[in-house]
Amino acid sequence: MLREISTLLAKDFRLEWRQRAALGGLLLYVGSTVFVCFLSFSLRGGTPPPPAWNALLWVILLFAAINAVAKGFMQESPGQRLYYYTLVRPQAVILAKIIYNALLLTAVALLGLFLYTVFLGNPIQDPALFVVNLLLGAVGFATTLTLVSGIAAKAGGSGATLMAILGFPLMIPMLLLLIKVSKNALDGLDRGVSQQSLLTLLALNMIVGAASYVLFPFLWRG
Repeated sequence: MLREISTLLAKDFRLEWRQRAALGGLLLYVGSTVFVCFLSFSLRGGTPPPPAWNALLWVILLFAAINAVAKGFMQESPGQRLYYYTLVRPQAVILAKIIYNALLLTAVALLGLFLYTVFLGNPIQDPALFVVNLLLGAVGFATTLTLVSGIAAKAGGSGATLMAILGFPLMIPMLLLLIKVSKNALDGLDRGVSQQSLLTLLALNMIVGAASYVLFPFLWRG
């Protein structure tokens, strides 16, 4: 299965490189949104307060994640999916998609954080905790939205709408935990305060990943 996953990952990276407009559009979205936030707060004569800084960052990353992951299954035709079905196991398909999206969202999240701190200041008092939380968020977004994208792709033309309807309720518990931990990092609280939330985030990522591994073959056969 490792060979199948590596082959599918190489395929996804090659496709992304050939279709650089989609990646460029995603990066443009992140950069332009950060810049608009900068302009909005600069007109008020300063940087946003830490709670607003924190919330805006996660809103930007959430919508960037949805835009990035949505195209994963939806850009593939039913014929392509049938072709993959004859070549590789469905578990390899979903794991490759999750790994690829996790890497993509990690890069986008780190770039977004860099631009955000450049334009809107850096109130983070515990950078290590904040970055760990950011990475857990990127992996969590990738894991959850990849499975939702696979389900929504079955809906054909209304897949994007279905993904939004299914995705947001699933993302809210994770988003609340991410905002809570990042707020603790902004305030410089003891890391023990965030330990339980971090473990919960890790458990959520593992549960959703395991559910994807178990359930995707049934979705794939459909």
